[in-house]
Amino acid sequence: MENVRVEIFGQVYTLKGRDDAAYIRELAAYVDAKMKEVQQGTGTTDSHRVAILTALTISDELYRLREQKGMLETAAEAFVRRLLDLTRGENELS
Repeated sequence: MENVRVEIFGQVYTLKGRDDAAYIRELAAYVDAKMKEVQQGTGTTDSHRVAILTALTISDELYRLREQKGMLETAAEAFVRRLLDLTRGENELS
């Protein structure tokens, strides 16, 4: 595991991770951008409050994406079943 230095909301952190350093930097940049977005949207300068609101914002994104993923999986399974049914029907006609 290598050390990766990142800056989030004006604070420098040294992180250790198993993931690629570029990926860790990308995650940190995403969190930094979200925190700046939340700060601009709320006008608050309290970094603790900004962090909590940002965590809620990112959690909301995660939950919505999980819901979309579930709906896509359900739709894909139904589509595959339909294709299999059509294929079976064609085989029975042959």
